[in-house]
Order: sequence, then C-alpha cells, then structure tokens
Amino acid sequence: MKVFITILILAGFVGLLNACNSSQDKGTTTNAVSKDSLLTRGKYLVTVMGCNDCHSPKKMGPQGPFLDTALLLSGYPAGEPLPAATPEQQKKGQVVFTPDLTAASGPWGVSYAANITSDATGIGNWTVEQFRNALRTGRFMGLKEERMMVPPMPWQDFRNLTDADIDAVFAYLKSTKPVKNVVPGYQPPVK
Repeated sequence: MKVFITILILAGFVGLLNACNSSQDKGTTTNAVSKDSLLTRGKYLVTVMGCNDCHSPKKMGPQGPFLDTALLLSGYPAGEPLPAATPEQQKKGQVVFTPDLTAASGPWGVSYAANITSDATGIGNWTVEQFRNALRTGRFMGLKEERMMVPPMPWQDFRNLTDADIDAVFAYLKSTKPVKNVVPGYQPPVK
C-alpha cells in the first residue's frame, strides 16, 4: 500500500510540474512579440509622435506641404539653401523654419532634422542602446560625449517612452528604405 501511495504522490507531482511547464510555455508564446507586430507598433508610434513633421522633406501643393514619399524620414535635404534667422531675430527669440519644416533657426542656433532612415548616413549603424540613450538623455547619437539635441527635437517628451516603445520605433526605423543623405551639422547661434 505504501508503494502505491508513493507512486500516486510522485505521479501527481510530475503532473503538476508538467502543468507548470506548459503554462510557462504558453505565457512565453503569448508574451513574445512578433516582428510584424513590433514593426506595426513602431510605424504607429512614428506616425503619432510626429516624426515625419520634421524628419521628412515636404513638397508644396495647393493645400500646403505634403510628405515627399521618396525621402521619408531622411532629414534636411543636403544641398538645400541653409535657413538662417538674422541675429536680431535670434535675439528676439524668433524662430524661422525652412518651407519643408526640416530645419529651424532660432535663439539656440540652426538645427537640421536628422536622417533617421536605415541608411548608414542615418541610423543604419546605430545600436538600440544608442537610440534609447539619444531619446532618454538628449545626447546626439546617444553618446555621452556628444552635444545636446536642440529644438525643435522634443526628446524631453520622448524620454518617457517605455523600452518596448523605443525598441518598436527603432525596429521600424531600421526597416525603412535607406535614403543616403548627409545632413549638415548643428550651427550655434550668431553672437
């Protein structure tokens, strides 16, 4: 009888272990994020966060500017005339944008929207850690020795994103069509 009870207890214990393991497997499967859903989430976030507002060149139409789909997220177009507020406008705190909204001149100097496509001239060589650091610390390229990002980049708002959201944005940006475009460097204010 003792042997029979011991076998029943062991069988129950093994059954319990199997049930726990199978529920863990199910949890892992349901918690895992597919690549498609990660990219879908990233595209959604890029859209609602307004990344195209500054990082995508625009064309002018009868109803105002619209996105140049061939240059999505490629930043300020290299070779375009550089925007500049006059020193007087800068001192008064006035801001001047280029017509396509990819560059701005103001009291902070002149800033150019970065190329955030998957090209090497964009974020193609970045790591997810660099991208997280850039959005959390406001440091250019996410490197602590680099300059701070300047307006109109709203990194102070983006630093509150979850790691999962930042990772989704990064995954989406890394999946974009690469656009070769070397954006000019930041120019400090005129003294």
